[in-house]
Amino acid sequence: MALPQPGQPGYVLPLPPNAPRVKPNRFTRWLGRTLLRLGGWRMVGTFPDIPKLVLIGAPHSSNWDGIWGFAAKLALGLEIKILGKHQLFWWPLSVLLRRLGVIAVDRSAASGVVEQAAALLTASDKLWFGLAPEGTRKPVERWKPGFWKIAHLAGVPVLPAYFHYPEKIIGIGPLFTLGEDMEADIARIRAWYRPWQGKHHGTP
Repeated sequence: MALPQPGQPGYVLPLPPNAPRVKPNRFTRWLGRTLLRLGGWRMVGTFPDIPKLVLIGAPHSSNWDGIWGFAAKLALGLEIKILGKHQLFWWPLSVLLRRLGVIAVDRSAASGVVEQAAALLTASDKLWFGLAPEGTRKPVERWKPGFWKIAHLAGVPVLPAYFHYPEKIIGIGPLFTLGEDMEADIARIRAWYRPWQGKHHGTP
């Protein structure tokens, strides 16, 4: 069966050599592409060819974002790590969480979640770390700054991804290299997101 082409439902972007990958699995790749095709979703943009970054996803306005994002992850064969409370890592749930790329984090630890995530990035040869900067499905006035702090501490760029529901597009944007002014960096990233519309709201 021919793979979907650019512009068609189910199309996913090619991964560059330095992007982290999961162990090849033809079934999960097929499943991810099939879910995207049935939902009418396609991908646009270009993934950067770098081994470490922080990937953010917005606007986050629906639980469906996670479903389509997970379908894209399967279709791509891309390995993305996210953090989860260490209390969730009980057997057998821990096996599933680790296979989905969830890393246990101790929120009560003295080092803090931001420091733990930055340390993981620093210590890894290849790691893409993902999170939603809004922190909730409701419209927010301010983004949570954790993504900026993690990327800044680890010295890695931020890669924005978006869900644009009117055209059913999962888009990958340009890399943002951070400076020393957190508020200014977050403001310019949010400004880049303004054209994109989530299921229930856009980015103010």
